[in-house]
Amino acid sequence: MTSCHLVIGAAGLLLAIGLVMVFSASAIEAALNDEPAWQPGLDQLVFAALGLVALGIAVRLPVGLVRRWSPVALLGVAVLLLAVLVPGIGTEYNGSRAWISLGFTDFQPSELSKLVLALWGAHVLAARGRLLTVRTLLVPLVPAFLVLCVLLILEPDFGAVVSLALVLLGLLWAGGAPWRVWSVLGASAVTGVVLLVWAAPYRLERITAFLDPFADPTDTGFQAIRGFYALATGGLWGVGLGNSAMKWNLLPEAESDYIFAIIGEELGFLGCLVVVTLYAVLAYAGFRIARRAADRFVQLASVAITVWLVGQAAMNMGYVVGLLPVTGVTLPLVSAGGTSLVLTLFIVGILIRFARSEPEAIEHARRTERGRLARWLLPVPEHAVDPVRPRRSRPGRGDGGPAARPGALPRRPVDARPVRRPAEVPRPDRRAAPSPGRRPERDRVPARPADRPGRSR
Repeated sequence: MTSCHLVIGAAGLLLAIGLVMVFSASAIEAALNDEPAWQPGLDQLVFAALGLVALGIAVRLPVGLVRRWSPVALLGVAVLLLAVLVPGIGTEYNGSRAWISLGFTDFQPSELSKLVLALWGAHVLAARGRLLTVRTLLVPLVPAFLVLCVLLILEPDFGAVVSLALVLLGLLWAGGAPWRVWSVLGASAVTGVVLLVWAAPYRLERITAFLDPFADPTDTGFQAIRGFYALATGGLWGVGLGNSAMKWNLLPEAESDYIFAIIGEELGFLGCLVVVTLYAVLAYAGFRIARRAADRFVQLASVAITVWLVGQAAMNMGYVVGLLPVTGVTLPLVSAGGTSLVLTLFIVGILIRFARSEPEAIEHARRTERGRLARWLLPVPEHAVDPVRPRRSRPGRGDGGPAARPGALPRRPVDARPVRRPAEVPRPDRRAAPSPGRRPERDRVPARPADRPGRSR
């Protein structure tokens, strides 16, 4: 049960730190805007409660059900990304039309696209078995990724494109992409970034601000410099929880994009070290699940989700400390944001579900007596490898797929196909199996001397 406990512990501590820091970082700005100081923190707490409900649902989801509906979910995400671009449906904020207003909150389809691409891509690769060619590895995964990227760039939301690229890299890495694929993808990524920077001047400003933020301290480098000041002020121990000076409207997006700077200011280097360590534990747990799982889909999805979550956290902390350009991605489980928090907790639930499906975990849970609450919250999966059944059964067909007739064999699950390995071909036994047209030795009559060729009677 180590994988399950590590995921629950690391994600739970990150969520607790995030709730406390969102209360601290957003209270002053809310009060200055004539709002209750506790309102942003309370909103984050409500979204955390909704996210815990989503986590509980994810823990109980059968893996076969997730795989079966992943293609439909991918199509639905593409429709939502198109709907965001329609005026009147999509809501624009900070120059990006990336939200759909639900009345009580704003929904961001780009966050959902990362999860759906990870699950659908893992399903496609797992359905093709372990013996993948380069073509079957890239198609249709890369075309679907490019379509989603085009829709995200039209919003525009470059940070979501980078996060989506992390999902693709995780899938290709887990799928065993050869080095020539990585070289082609690297060259394509560099070309794409150059074209995007050339097409939009504000992206070029981010690059120049990253290289020298003090060249324009009042405009392009303003946010980065204030983040440096917050980290420098915190020192080793920090100025104390709630005593940040940068959250007094001096640091833009202090509760979301730059919340790691507020953590460094109030909790110091040690507080930042705790956050980094928790993400490292989450990464170890995700890769451990992938290594110990028996289901190929679980292996691929665990790697993709882990690379995405930890990679996005590394990018956020990287641009706060000045190692990367500002991309606008949030810190998972810590930054303020309703859609991001709910979906991230749902993803954590999926990781817990994958951890529970390890063969050793199933064995341990079945032989250990547990209470009713533990059985309800963390049910034991029936199988280490869930079968994938069709979404709708035709009349006269069973769960296995082929027509139910006497003697018909049920269809095997996708991951249950045996992997054919080259076997050694045994040499034929000439004594036991004579060649066609030749009689066995015991049936042949020895020739008489007179019958031999070249002699006459």
